[in-house]
This record gives sequence, structure tokens and C-alpha cells, in this order.
Amino acid sequence: MSLSKKSITTLFDLVENRLSSMQVVDRDDARELAVLEAARRELLTLATDQGCGKVVQLRRSAPVEEAAASA
Repeated sequence: MSLSKKSITTLFDLVENRLSSMQVVDRDDARELAVLEAARRELLTLATDQGCGKVVQLRRSAPVEEAAASA
């Protein structure tokens, strides 16, 4: 089964949002972090295969660039 480009980018954004808000305080959190990072890698691979890898990477880097510009 293949996911649409929109679904891949939406899922990628959701995973990124969860990762950015996580605070690891115990082993369960560390496991969840590892699972989310693996999911992010898989989604990036899917995005590249579907031809939307550049869009996903741009979205991922956008908040960092905005934060740097506002500082």
C-alpha cells in the first residue's frame, strides 16, 4: 500500500511535532523517542520514493530557520 504525498507530509509533521515536544524522563519515554525517530526516518524514505522528500525536508528545517531569523 502506498501513501499519498499529502499523507506522508502530514504524518511527518505530526511526528516532528511530537518529537519537538517530548521530554525524556524515563525508559518508556526513551523507547517512544526511538520509535518516533525510526518512524521519521521511514517517512523520509517514503517521501523520497514518492518524490516529496524535498518538501518534507524543507518543512522540517523551516522552524529552525524562522527561529534563527527572529533571534
